[in-house]
Amino acid sequence: MSRFSFRTDFSRTPNPLAEALARHRGLPPLDLTVSNPTRVGLPAPDAGLLHPPGALDYAPEALGLPSAREAVAAWLSSRGPVISPGHLVLSASTSESYGWLFKLLCEPGDDVLVPAPCYPLFEHLARLEGVGTRPYRLPLAHGFGLDAGAVEAALGPRTRAVLVVNPGNPTGHFLREGELAALADVCARHGLALLCDEVFSDYGWDAEPHRVATVAGRELPMLTFSLSGLSKVAGLPGLKLGWTHVGGPAAERDEALARLEWVADTYLSVGTPVQLALPALLAHAPRFQEALLERVRDNRHRLVSARPPGAPWDIVPAHGGWSAVLRIPRAPGEEATCLSLLDAGVLAQPGYFYDFDSGAFLVLSLLTPPEVFSAALAPLTRVLGAAE
Repeated sequence: MSRFSFRTDFSRTPNPLAEALARHRGLPPLDLTVSNPTRVGLPAPDAGLLHPPGALDYAPEALGLPSAREAVAAWLSSRGPVISPGHLVLSASTSESYGWLFKLLCEPGDDVLVPAPCYPLFEHLARLEGVGTRPYRLPLAHGFGLDAGAVEAALGPRTRAVLVVNPGNPTGHFLREGELAALADVCARHGLALLCDEVFSDYGWDAEPHRVATVAGRELPMLTFSLSGLSKVAGLPGLKLGWTHVGGPAAERDEALARLEWVADTYLSVGTPVQLALPALLAHAPRFQEALLERVRDNRHRLVSARPPGAPWDIVPAHGGWSAVLRIPRAPGEEATCLSLLDAGVLAQPGYFYDFDSGAFLVLSLLTPPEVFSAALAPLTRVLGAAE
């Protein structure tokens, strides 16, 4: 009998692309998978902000220091409905927030619905809590938008919550008002909580009608959790601070907050310096976001301009986020195309990393420095053109 738990028995077998990258010789490839905002030349705050007065004091507050929660409430209120600091819970990251929410909502063996395609994280976080995941498909015919019918069809007898990523990662589709209304009806009828991951919600590329920027502060008939944090909002993943807004019917909301306070008090994971610096760090966020959005829009424009007329590949329409999704020919397919790109000096991600189906796809990072992105376009278009 193994002395280790099933929860940590993750596959560690390298995929063919990882093996090929390990064998790669010569110059490093032009990386179109970069996701670290601290390594791509975007504005950073003054490091002195992390040495605020009282940084070495310890005044544990399970839900987060009042000044930090007030700063988050002010930030969210400037972008949507007025938010009460009393409805916020701070954590060390959105990943930790998910762990707490799975503890709050699920018994071992219960499950949550997660979107597909999507960033490959939630299955691991849920499994570490003894919770299962059930996928619901985001149909390509809807631009990878949410289909409430697909959500309802995916429900199982032990489903406790539905997870939505708004906008989708990497698909870039924002939740729309009609989709939210239909989803709220499904959740209310089946007694499900809604977990809404909004880490990319500040990164809309255009003005799209009927877009849902956030569910925080919305009057919805089900228990609702809106998650974000410094990692994406201010491009500071190393500072480890996330937040969850708890909403929904008042009695359920207050019970959830009381229980989450016990969970958070058990961990007390958020550092004092980052909480004290939070107002100044959020004041820096607009400068970072403006620069990032300019980078993302310019790189997407470069990509669109580089596609030859009649090419056998295309760029999937999207409205936000940090990624571009390419639909490519089924033959030779995702993995073979990525391996050919690596031979040509370009690193890209295959769609199967994100559980795409109904075709073959590549995912490119629009966060890439413009000189790298531009240099990668010639070999990228050459390889994709050769796939015709």
